[in-house]
Amino acid sequence: MENQSTKTNGILEGVIWKQILLFFFPILIGTFFQQLYNTVDAVIVGRFAGKEALSCVGGSASLLINLIVGFFTGLTEGGSVIISQYYGAKDSKKLDEALHTSYGFGIAGGIFLSIFGVLIAPAILELMNTPEELMEQSVLYVRIYFSGLIFVFLYNMGASILRAIGDSKRPLYFLIICSFINIALDLLFVLGFGMGVSGVAIATLLSQAFSTVLVTVTLMKYTEGMKLQPGKIRISKSTLEKILLIGIPTGIQSSMYAISNMIIQTAINDYGVDTIAAWAAYGKLDCLFWMINGSFGIAVTTFVGQNFGAGKWKRVRRGTGVCMAMASCVAVFMSFIMVEYGGVLFKIFTADVSVIEIGMRCVRIISPAYILFVFIEIFEGALRAEGYTLVTTIISIVGICAFRVIWIFFIIPNGTLEQISLCYPISWIICAVAISIYYFFKQKRILGGKEDKTI
Repeated sequence: MENQSTKTNGILEGVIWKQILLFFFPILIGTFFQQLYNTVDAVIVGRFAGKEALSCVGGSASLLINLIVGFFTGLTEGGSVIISQYYGAKDSKKLDEALHTSYGFGIAGGIFLSIFGVLIAPAILELMNTPEELMEQSVLYVRIYFSGLIFVFLYNMGASILRAIGDSKRPLYFLIICSFINIALDLLFVLGFGMGVSGVAIATLLSQAFSTVLVTVTLMKYTEGMKLQPGKIRISKSTLEKILLIGIPTGIQSSMYAISNMIIQTAINDYGVDTIAAWAAYGKLDCLFWMINGSFGIAVTTFVGQNFGAGKWKRVRRGTGVCMAMASCVAVFMSFIMVEYGGVLFKIFTADVSVIEIGMRCVRIISPAYILFVFIEIFEGALRAEGYTLVTTIISIVGICAFRVIWIFFIIPNGTLEQISLCYPISWIICAVAISIYYFFKQKRILGGKEDKTI
């Protein structure tokens, strides 16, 4: 990796806000196109196959998928953090070992969770009180999607590795290409062949398989300083332990959000198809904020990870502060857009007046509190990049999952839609305060008094 030592790394040397934005925008656009997979599925089936099909694609089935995918995607964060630190430190031997261990772990995990997801789908959907009229199609959608999980995991693993070394553009290009492939296949299978829910699931699977091929070939042939070699893919126990030390808490944390959302979906399912469809449509609109906020989280993780590995402590502090300021401004703007224009945006998914009215009742409770989650995302991302995830995971388990379970089952049993929605901003307040306190305490111990290294 000697050639990297003479090449300027903007993340380590450039103007902080410019470097963060240069890295952030490709991630954001890429995340948008990744989300477009499921959003296009929802739009096409909602418009051309009815609100029942929309409920299948965007309701309980979507949350179950998010649970499984979220856990493993969280695990892959461990690999990207380790790789970003080794890349910043210019340690070519450990970088190579981490690359091949991460890919081997992605293959093994993808195969295991594909089998697991296909087997548990009916039982979990039943536990979530999925309406009987939606059960058959929901199970079909989940099983088709899960059968291709290895593609989802390998793409996410490969893309996170590219981002970890500062390349956020090529994952974007791949997602744009595959999103358009997905749209074309959705239209072909749903409108052309009348396949409905199964059609959008198959279209997504094929598109994700193609994106996996693109990212794998890139890592094999077109990355400076490291090369993926299939013959070297094996799991190093010591490296895997480091990856899992960061990845397991992150994966559990991702699962906690998904589990809490599944519990809330269970309560929503009691209100009938209109409310399920409204909640599903709001979830797709709500994703715009989460894409932006999550992109800032990925940006701060990579920025802090590389500078932490390079011993550039001042840039670690300043980069986190810059990300926090930018993400907060965007959160306030998104809250305004959702509250003022949410009714218009809902028409993208449905023309049903009742569904739109129900959806706006959720918007008015949840969307104004977006800025609270910025503190959670940015401070967690910085701590993750430094290798500290256990405490933030515990905070999420208590403040997100445990609180929402207590809220749904004990504080407001059989509550109104507004009361159910209120658990989101309240849980964000709890977590934002706790994580902020922990962040400043930990930074004082990690970085306090340290001088930048010269490398």
